[in-house]
Amino acid sequence: MFPIEYDAASRTWLLSTPGTGYAMRLGDDGTLRHLYWGAPLTLEQAAAVPAPRPVTMTQFEGREYDIEELPVEGGARFGAVALRVRFADGTRGLELAYADHATDGGTLRIRFVDRHYPVEVGLHYRVRPDSDVIERWTSVANTGGEPVEVLRADSAVWPIPGRPGYALRHVTGHWGGETQLERAGLARGETVLTSRRGTTGHHANPWLTIDAADAGEEHGEVFSTALAWSGTWRLTVTRTATDVVSVSAGAGHEGVGWRLRPGQRRDTPVSAGLRSTGGYGGASDAWHRYVRTHVLPHPDELRPVTYNSWEATGFTVDEAGQRLLARQAAALGVQLFVMDDGWFGARVSDHAGLGDWTVNPDRFPNGLAPLVDEVHQLGMKFGIWVEPEMVNPDSDLYRAHPDWVLHFPNRRRTELRQQLVLNFARPDVAEWAHGWLDELVGKNGIDFLKWDMNRPFTEAGWPDGSEDADRLWMSYVDNLYRVIDRLRADHPGLRIQSCCGGGGRVDLGILRRTDEVWTSDNTDAYDRLAIQHGYGQLYPAATMCAWVTDVPNFLTGRTVPLRFRFHVAMAGVLAIGGNLPEWTESELAEAGPLVAQYKRIAPVVQRGRLHRLLPPVGDGLSAVQYVAPDGRESAVFCWLPAPHFGHTVPALRLRGLDPAGRYRDEETGEVHHGAVLLGHGLRPSLPAGDYASALVHLVRVD
Repeated sequence: MFPIEYDAASRTWLLSTPGTGYAMRLGDDGTLRHLYWGAPLTLEQAAAVPAPRPVTMTQFEGREYDIEELPVEGGARFGAVALRVRFADGTRGLELAYADHATDGGTLRIRFVDRHYPVEVGLHYRVRPDSDVIERWTSVANTGGEPVEVLRADSAVWPIPGRPGYALRHVTGHWGGETQLERAGLARGETVLTSRRGTTGHHANPWLTIDAADAGEEHGEVFSTALAWSGTWRLTVTRTATDVVSVSAGAGHEGVGWRLRPGQRRDTPVSAGLRSTGGYGGASDAWHRYVRTHVLPHPDELRPVTYNSWEATGFTVDEAGQRLLARQAAALGVQLFVMDDGWFGARVSDHAGLGDWTVNPDRFPNGLAPLVDEVHQLGMKFGIWVEPEMVNPDSDLYRAHPDWVLHFPNRRRTELRQQLVLNFARPDVAEWAHGWLDELVGKNGIDFLKWDMNRPFTEAGWPDGSEDADRLWMSYVDNLYRVIDRLRADHPGLRIQSCCGGGGRVDLGILRRTDEVWTSDNTDAYDRLAIQHGYGQLYPAATMCAWVTDVPNFLTGRTVPLRFRFHVAMAGVLAIGGNLPEWTESELAEAGPLVAQYKRIAPVVQRGRLHRLLPPVGDGLSAVQYVAPDGRESAVFCWLPAPHFGHTVPALRLRGLDPAGRYRDEETGEVHHGAVLLGHGLRPSLPAGDYASALVHLVRVD
């Protein structure tokens, strides 16, 4: 079986992955129409799939047929349009004709040209031999002498095969409450998920799944798609009155276009699609393997145990205090020490200094070198907080360059968190950002950047950006990517965390150039159960940074035992953010072994398969299990926020183990038969009281 095959007689293309076949056919009218997405087929079988019903034209419904691979504006199309342009003479719409196609290994490009105007459109597909994820994107090229206005350019339209019912699953939320999982029946009409904020967004994330309303965690056919883009975006799910369902995915939001100048071509971001027959858990596992293997820049690395100073010090940062925190963090076994906000300029609060990226001489009289050197001598790597895309109006940078921020003439400049957004679409702003970041990292031997962004776009204007100022919505992200890519090329050992007030910029685009994300500013362990549950639907634990912080929690006021806080954070990339000098001896004594235990299970958590045994619902028991790639180790986490009288803790039926194997509990030494763990279950030993938790590390002994 070849990854991409073409049958000239029927003009059928077949894309093949280990578990999926995806086929499309060029109709007699030159339209590329979707044919099949399901279990693997041979090319002969794909060519025998009945053609979509012939195009019919009705008085009010227009063109009626199965889904096009990329529906364009033009003719009697009244549904969601994936590609919409306007030419210099005011003509809108496209009439595309097939030109040619080409394959290169696992990549297919099908090229179309407009029948009159000098525009070329390419539909691109990529498959890999080790993944069922299919990547798609669209290219638009202006081959003429006048600009073409692009009003909408989606990456792909994903057809969902006909089923008796449909359910839509996605995440929603807000700052401090990201990735809340929702599932509901799919309404007829158009359901739009979007971000208009300049970033991926806290309130939504550019992925979704659709099933036949019959899928569960371990069973059922699930179709899903995710967009690799870190700016504004839109997913439009269409269910017609006759139950034809599709998902159109692309960058940008409504009302914003950009010009394609003569000779220019733009490729849209990748939209990735997946069909899984293993339910939501099977889909998550496929996405996790895809992200670890084909998205992350260093997929084989284990993320280190981190300490971050923010919740300990706030803006009260100085060399002596950071040295003390570093020594205590090292004593706990921390591997990466990160100094957060407050080390630069006049940054004694969030009111001033942002944008002035020079070391504060009062707080660090000898620069950063003494602190960095001590952190390295303690056996840890050194990281630092930066927010390159923002500026306080009360800063030397803003006073020198007030034109560098997003703004419109004759309009107020809205401040959020006392800051404005620098226009990264401007080449001079992007060059400035790379310059000081390059110097900061290179001069000080910095190993890690916590790259933050603490507000969305407002007044997204560019007065000197010519008549095409709206292109900033795209160019901003393009330049953001270029700065990060260039910085990493300059400093191959540098690792980066994506932070946007927590989880406001989490997507496959930013993960291609960063190593982890700050999941949420909400570090309350109870709230984190739901946040992490939603996050893990698409993104793997190796990217999910989670902190153990002090109580009462600064957002919720909730007090949770240290053990519970650790066990929640250990289900991702463990980090500590508490004020260590104020921890009691008993807390420090409890934390050290937990850090050591996490280091032992980190390969299982960060590289293993996730099994969601019980979802977090109310105050009941929830549990997840990670199984190492070779199946010889497993880590089981259990959390019980509130026990109820008369309700015993149930045995957890584990997954992913060998029924013929025997597994030793590394804490108790007890040996369990795999068949018993799978068929009967494991009853966790939980302490009495609220917020009880347990971690069971199982290792195969035969």
